[in-house]
Amino acid sequence: MLAFSVILRTQARGLWLHRLTRTPSLIGEQCRMSSAIPLAAVCQVTSTPDKEANFTACKRLVEQAKERGACMVFLPEGFDYIGSSRDETLQLSESMEGETVSRYAELARKLEVWLSLGGFHERGESWESDRRIYNSHVIIDAQGDIVSVYRKGHLFDVELAGKGVSLKESAFTIPGPCLTPPVQTPIGKVGLGVCYDLRFPELSLALMRQGAEILTYPSAFTVTTGAAHWEVLLRARAIETQCFVLAAAQVGSHHAKRASYGHALAVDPWGAVMGDCGGVEVGVALVEIDMQKLRDTRRDMPVQQHRREATFYSSLD
Repeated sequence: MLAFSVILRTQARGLWLHRLTRTPSLIGEQCRMSSAIPLAAVCQVTSTPDKEANFTACKRLVEQAKERGACMVFLPEGFDYIGSSRDETLQLSESMEGETVSRYAELARKLEVWLSLGGFHERGESWESDRRIYNSHVIIDAQGDIVSVYRKGHLFDVELAGKGVSLKESAFTIPGPCLTPPVQTPIGKVGLGVCYDLRFPELSLALMRQGAEILTYPSAFTVTTGAAHWEVLLRARAIETQCFVLAAAQVGSHHAKRASYGHALAVDPWGAVMGDCGGVEVGVALVEIDMQKLRDTRRDMPVQQHRREATFYSSLD
């Protein structure tokens, strides 16, 4: 049974509550009650090198999120697969015109739901000679059309001595050349990042300045770095930009060499956690994206108006 979470608002106190349940019918009922405010679904999956099994698992989450009223569903980095070696990772990769993206485009069209495909292994332009890929965040609209693609700009090249973390993403991945403008969606204006991008506030602030209301960081955080930094970084990005932050995540063991932290999160513009999928099971958090909350937060604490001119922040350079 999948684990679901939902946000409820109590009329008496105006508080936001997080409730974890295993009764999907209750989720659907509560989502219908709050249909005036759009619902987003933040998914947590356990990808393996088996692309077909991964698609089946993600498709099920998307279908159930749609049944419960979500108009946009967020899948994590590596939703298509997580390979057990460099060679396998490259062998399984595809172009944007390949079967994987086409199947998700058809799913979006069939269900009439927007999709955030949080980290697709996209073959680079010089694949035949270079054999490297992009880590690409793809947004598909409810008609099945690709409306935005952001290619991950910060690559995870980290060696944590004594902590069992050793990854060199640049060995097979091309860094993306630029940021992508925030895209208008049914839940608001979404600014795109991927996983390690979370550690660079310059990216989130740049997206906020371009009108982002929601930041999204689909991820496959390691267990070590996730336990230390995941939630605090997501909440920090929300607080400093006064945006909603949605972070789909990988969880559990992908193969003998790799596991992920989980805890797919949704955070509001005040920095409060709205939904958390936990660190064990596949599941989805359904959350209301109430833009009045964002407007109130920015009005009550006008941080953006208090920012100094760019020369002030570069005066020590």
